[in-house]
Amino acid sequence: MATPRIALITGGAGFIGSHTVDLCLSKDMQVRVIDNLFGGRLANLAHHDKDSRLTVEQRDIRSYQPEDPIFKDVTHVFHFGGIGDLVPSIEQPLEYMSVNTQGTIHMLEGARHAGASLQKFVYAASSSCYGLADVPTKEDHPIRPEHPYGLSKNLGEQACFHWHKVYKMPVNTIRIFNAYGTRSRTSGAYGAVFGVFLKQKLAGKPFTVVGDGTQKRDFLYVTDVAKAFLAAGETSISGRSWNVGAGDPQSVNRLVELLGGPVVNIPKRPGEPDCTWADITRITTELGWKPEVSFEEGVAKVVANIDYWRDAPLWDPASIAKSTKTWFDYLS
Repeated sequence: MATPRIALITGGAGFIGSHTVDLCLSKDMQVRVIDNLFGGRLANLAHHDKDSRLTVEQRDIRSYQPEDPIFKDVTHVFHFGGIGDLVPSIEQPLEYMSVNTQGTIHMLEGARHAGASLQKFVYAASSSCYGLADVPTKEDHPIRPEHPYGLSKNLGEQACFHWHKVYKMPVNTIRIFNAYGTRSRTSGAYGAVFGVFLKQKLAGKPFTVVGDGTQKRDFLYVTDVAKAFLAAGETSISGRSWNVGAGDPQSVNRLVELLGGPVVNIPKRPGEPDCTWADITRITTELGWKPEVSFEEGVAKVVANIDYWRDAPLWDPASIAKSTKTWFDYLS
């Protein structure tokens, strides 16, 4: 009888994490989820309620010790647990460093003590590590984060590679560009453009477009992101980082065109790139992964599930200006 594959997914009730749960269960893996529900929702996993292969622990990743039983016999760790949103990281750098960096070390130590069963630890890194990057951006681009969020995620990534070097742990990292899709977070913080726009569309309010809307982002649909993580977990390669994006940046104006609705323009923010664009040559070559969902298809999927964002905060120019004041204060 084959030894069962057991995936531990931190942040598994969240956006990308819950889609990775879906994928792992579809591959007949047992799945253990850790999520403190700060950004995640149990509703994201409700369709698996009757699946005995899935267990969920509502805990903070920093509360775990290496000998915790959740790590026993784990074969794969997919580490999404952490806090996002750029603006709050400027206001709360201690919390971001604690959760995103120290929390990652707690997970690395637990995974290390899983011993010989561990086949791969895959860390959700961020393209924000590159800062204002040259495009298309390759993995060997200089690391120069612009804000504490980017720094905290990069330090977590460096910890992963340090554990790979010192403890010979099988570690890989995925530098996510602009993931979007169903179940994307709807926290109280001003954040990713999709959550902001979808609530505005539901409320019949104009889309708050930053600058002139010509800025481009490398949007990648969430199921494609999850497949990249699984590929990074199943490969024999270790100690490697890969960019994950569509490799085909789309403008904010194009997103508005697909969503349909009026626009109001708000001031461009300092420290934000005009274009994010992942060079995905490495991952397509080494892992055989490639994007499958087009931007138009992905936006249609999101709009079809727009009710998910009904409880999200509604942003307008005045509330955005108030929320992003520290951004302008510190990064101008």
